[in-house]
Amino acid sequence: MAETFFQGFVEARIDVGNGVELRVRTGGDGPPVVLLHGHPRTHTTWHRVAPQLVAAGHTVVCPDLRGYGRSSKPETTDDHAPYSKRAMAADVVRLMAGLGHERFAVVGHDRGSYVAMRTAMDAPDAVTHLAVLDCLPIVEHLERADARFAAAWWHWFFFAQPDKPERAINADPAAWYGAHTPGKVEALGAENHADHLAAISDPATVRAMLEDYRAGLTVDRGIEEADRAAGRKVTCPTLVLWSSRDDLEELHGDPRAVWADWTTDLRGGGPIDSGHHMAEEAPDELVAALLPFLRM
Repeated sequence: MAETFFQGFVEARIDVGNGVELRVRTGGDGPPVVLLHGHPRTHTTWHRVAPQLVAAGHTVVCPDLRGYGRSSKPETTDDHAPYSKRAMAADVVRLMAGLGHERFAVVGHDRGSYVAMRTAMDAPDAVTHLAVLDCLPIVEHLERADARFAAAWWHWFFFAQPDKPERAINADPAAWYGAHTPGKVEALGAENHADHLAAISDPATVRAMLEDYRAGLTVDRGIEEADRAAGRKVTCPTLVLWSSRDDLEELHGDPRAVWADWTTDLRGGGPIDSGHHMAEEAPDELVAALLPFLRM
């Protein structure tokens, strides 16, 4: 595939209120869709997907989530609420409204999927479609946590500890995240790799990314438990995709069976033949799954 790194897109910093600015790339014309990256990536992870969605007739918005990449990194609090998915989702809604999009589709991968889900839950009148990639609701992961989950997803619990993960990662962030693994530049694409490396090399970004995980095990879990107790569900059409060469299905079975309890309009989905970072590894297959869904 020829590399066309966000050709035709415009990069900007956009004020979304409460002292937070998001670094954003936008492009295209048509029904809007916002793409939300996961850890430890930035919005550039979508560079092989976003241009294809534009070519298919969509407006595409790709932000760095708060705390990630070159977006603002607000001071945290004891309850980690500034890095809750509710705070991040509110950023997304304000970002899209500021760009003139009162209604839009949301696609999220990994940690971005939790933000995407929260956007659909908290702003149901704004979200037209929800696609979640490689995730279950946080509370579902935690309630299924067993020895296999703890061994495979140990980083959730390590990242939630105070101070120690910062010291470990910042000692050699490129080594921690395997940024110089042979073939890594080609796998990510040169520009995406450079953006990723710059992000993980910034201690403030590392700390903010860890706050995302700390919020996940505390305030985010509590919010999801409250949703479930109140019977709140995602009401827009929802698509569930996962990487066949990652471990989500191995650990938890078919993710659609879990998401069925959290949605009222589940439109199916399925595995993508890829490792975890499907937007980089299998962009064509991912786009082929997203486009029919976004047209529903």
